[in-house]
This record gives sequence, structure tokens and C-alpha cells, in this order.
Amino acid sequence: MLRPRIIPCLLVKNNGLVKTVQFVAPKYVGDPINAVRIFNEKEVDEIFVVDIDATTQGREPNYDLIGKLAAECRMPLCYGGGVKTVAQVERIIGMGVEKVAVSSAAVDSPRLIADVARAVGSQSVVVVIDTKKKRFGGAYEVRTHNGTRVTGKSPVEFAQEMECLGAGEIVINSIDHDGVMKGYDLALASRVREAITLPMTVLGGAGSLQDIENLIDTFGIVGAAAGSLFVFKGVYRAVLINYPSSADKDALFT
Repeated sequence: MLRPRIIPCLLVKNNGLVKTVQFVAPKYVGDPINAVRIFNEKEVDEIFVVDIDATTQGREPNYDLIGKLAAECRMPLCYGGGVKTVAQVERIIGMGVEKVAVSSAAVDSPRLIADVARAVGSQSVVVVIDTKKKRFGGAYEVRTHNGTRVTGKSPVEFAQEMECLGAGEIVINSIDHDGVMKGYDLALASRVREAITLPMTVLGGAGSLQDIENLIDTFGIVGAAAGSLFVFKGVYRAVLINYPSSADKDALFT
């Protein structure tokens, strides 16, 4: 039986685990490999790791880190950061990673998604859509390169295009809600959910298990991804790797 997935999202910068607020001011919070070890013990549903500097710095994916993550993970792993070619995706999948996330390259070269889907299967192709509200008018737009590059694309139309090209999953990420911990952008997620039939994961804004419950109550089978919620604890945001227990998850799903 399919169930919602609760997914820690780990951001990596200079091989360290960091957390951002609205895509800026990355705060070092620890070692990503150690975090994965802890999440192993907590039996997480899936884990999503993103190298936030690879694309902006024009780097290849960090294969050394990917290898260490794949060797350590006892849960499905999705990796993103610097992915631009079919060969890169094939190499990452060959290292034992279940899914590869593509963001800016999907905007710059949409046909890449079709090529990757043919090479490794749609089930391994995740398109991340980083989205921010325009300053005037309130419309949503897709952004890349850590939110610094405006594309002029609608996230809804772009998600539809990615589905047609063979993506297996869409991650809709709210830049405005990133790290704020005041709840997901349900309005944004609703627009995308109504437009596509693919599995969808929502990222950006979760500050409590109630936020995850609200997301699941609204959409049913959905991926609920979060960063701050699973690495910070309390009002002073002390660093503490955490994840809901099996009992807590069962309560969320009922």
C-alpha cells in the first residue's frame, strides 16, 4: 500500500551540512555522513541530499561524497547538485543512488529529462522546481542557481512540461518558505498537484509535525520533505538530528 513519505532534505556546502533561510545565509550544522548514520537508525523513509554550490560554481557532481553517502545509506537516496548530462546521471545511479535530482539543467535543456528517462528510467528522474513569488502581483516563478537566476517560467507549466518529457517525480520547493518553519506553501503545492499526475514532494517551510499532517491531510499520498525540522530543535534552533517515531508517523497517516 502506498503511503506518504517523510523525507529529510540535507543541504551540503563545502562537504559540510548546512541550513539556509530563503536560500541565503547558510549555517553549518554538522557532517552529512554522520547525519545519514543517525537517520539510518531512525529508519527514515527516504533522504534527499543537495550540493547547493555545484551548479553556481560550475562544478561536476561531488562523486566522492556521493560514493560515501551511497555506501552509508540504508534508505533510498536522492542526490542533486551539478547534474547536467546523461553520463553524470548514469554514473551516479551506478554508484547505488536510487534517484537523481535535476534543477537548473532541466530549465536550460528540457530535453535532457527525456534523454535521462530513456537512459535510467523515469522512476530515477526527479525534477526540482525552486519557486518564488514575484515582488509585484504575487505570481509564482521558477528560479535557479540558489534562487538568484530568474527564468520567467511558471512552476505549474514547467511541471507539466517535465511530466510530458518523462520525469518520474516533481519536487516543488518554496524559496519564500525555506527555513522559516511556519508551514508549507499549500497554495503553491495545490496548483502544481492539480496540473500533474506524477508523484509530488513538497519542500520548504515545515516547522512541526502538524505542518506535515496538514500537508498529508490536503494531498494524501505525497512526499513531505523538510530540512530545518529534522536538524533543529526548540525555539533556539539547537542542532539535533531528529525524525518522527513509527508511532508518530502512524498517527500522521491516519
